[in-house]
Amino acid sequence: MLHEQQKKALKAAFPHTVPILTGFLFLGFAYGIYMHSAGLSVVYTFFMASLIYGGSLELLAVGFLLGPFAPLETLFLAIMIQLRHLFYGIAMLDKFPKKGWKRFYLIFGMCDESFSINYSTKIPEGVDPTWFMFFVTLLNQIYWVLGSCIGTLLGNVLPFSTEGIDFVMTALFAVIFFDQFLKEKNHFSSLLGLGVSILSLVIFKAEHFILPAMLGILGIFLLAKPKLEQQFMEAEESL
Repeated sequence: MLHEQQKKALKAAFPHTVPILTGFLFLGFAYGIYMHSAGLSVVYTFFMASLIYGGSLELLAVGFLLGPFAPLETLFLAIMIQLRHLFYGIAMLDKFPKKGWKRFYLIFGMCDESFSINYSTKIPEGVDPTWFMFFVTLLNQIYWVLGSCIGTLLGNVLPFSTEGIDFVMTALFAVIFFDQFLKEKNHFSSLLGLGVSILSLVIFKAEHFILPAMLGILGIFLLAKPKLEQQFMEAEESL
């Protein structure tokens, strides 16, 4: 049973998560169908959605499970994909509780959507902030896990073939790339990533190109950092 303070926090948190509910159920359903098409059971879906809980990383994890054993490449790629959470964590240092079990769950369960709500929402007076953030995080994770499991379970009874649905991952990253490309004024980073990835693909082939590509991109960025910072400062001064 929830205490009065917890009920009040849940009631305040739920309306903020409704937009996430609709999005996560749909995306989770697609992810669940993808898991089914890859031959993985709902048990895999439940634990991957619950424990990885990393959006695009979960899609890539399917390929890691079915592909050649490459633990170092998998670890490095997972860190690079989720590195943005480092900055989320820094931003939440003053908001998360300093101790207690809720602190550890809030750190584990942080995703883009939960961070956005917990960081920007003005919590109503009389509502415990830690319980509010806890329920925002918990509800969002429940939506994702629920949608994913439903998608896997219904994969057996869908009246159409799910063959080729794994292309959803390629389409997702393509859309993200082109959206970012159209928004940015300087296309150096996008073209660098595209060029180094293609070069690594040619040299190392599809099975082993990801880690060299990521290292190559990181190395070039570090070398070009002084130049890029100078260009950024010049652009700021011209505004």
